[in-house]
Amino acid sequence: MFSLLTKFPSFVFNRFGYQFAPSSSSSSTFSHITSDGNITMVDIGEKKSTQRQAIVEATVKFPDSHTFQSYFNITTKKGDARLCSKLAGILAAKRTSDLIPLCHQLPLSHIDIEYEHKHEENEVLVRCICSTNYQTGVEMEAMVGATIAAVTIYDMCKALSKSIEIRNIRLVEKTGGKSSIHSK
Repeated sequence: MFSLLTKFPSFVFNRFGYQFAPSSSSSSTFSHITSDGNITMVDIGEKKSTQRQAIVEATVKFPDSHTFQSYFNITTKKGDARLCSKLAGILAAKRTSDLIPLCHQLPLSHIDIEYEHKHEENEVLVRCICSTNYQTGVEMEAMVGATIAAVTIYDMCKALSKSIEIRNIRLVEKTGGKSSIHSK
């Protein structure tokens, strides 16, 4: 059974004409894929622990100003949308390694979910900030936290409109480790 699971990704990609493992002429490689196309968890045992942070944003777009304003004034049958969203995002960030197969379980020293309300655009910008002092980055934890916080807003507000959209989930900042990313 184990060999079937390790061969599965190669089969899926090759079946549809995609090259799963990069060619030898490629300048970059996938860290989770071996040279023979199997998946592997990256060994971080020799890496130094450093202070790392990642910030990810997701946008919740409301279809009109009435729906957007209702988001501020309601407590749904499920509870307060902002509070539930924040708690869901924090809990999701903590569970990232359970959700993403080859993601390391790491000690998060800080998680926060922030909101920026853009009244002109009828949007809520959800921002997840994650920090750790560890051997690998926290980008995936921040991605999962921001995404689930945004999805929770949708879930809490879908009775107002089925036209609410989640857009532009993106890494805004990553610090620590070998590389840093800063975009705005």
